[in-house]
Amino acid sequence: MIKNITITGVKYELNDTTKKYVERKIGGLGKYLPRHSRKSVTADVKIKQIDNTGGNKYEVEVIINVPDKKITAKDSTMNVLAAVDIVEAKLNGQVRKYKDDVLAHVGSSRGILAKLKRGLGRR
Repeated sequence: MIKNITITGVKYELNDTTKKYVERKIGGLGKYLPRHSRKSVTADVKIKQIDNTGGNKYEVEVIINVPDKKITAKDSTMNVLAAVDIVEAKLNGQVRKYKDDVLAHVGSSRGILAKLKRGLGRR
């Protein structure tokens, strides 16, 4: 769970349901982060209302600061909660990729050792 989430509204009044929804969705991405970075991760959420001629449009931008990297995603739709869902899906893939890059793969050297053991066993 991401604890440090800053939610700001630009030309948009934040209400309790939107805040809780954003905290649940974006905060839930913390379970996909490596354990060493969970303590120092912060998230900045900006919700902007764009006035169109056809109606209101909402743009959601999320910046997650993890050690040595910034993960960002942005989307705009006619509904705030739908935009949060889309951004959360985008961030999910990026966070998983970050975890794969940061963590050492335990099984990567196992193939070499197995070949060495097989070679020694034949003699």
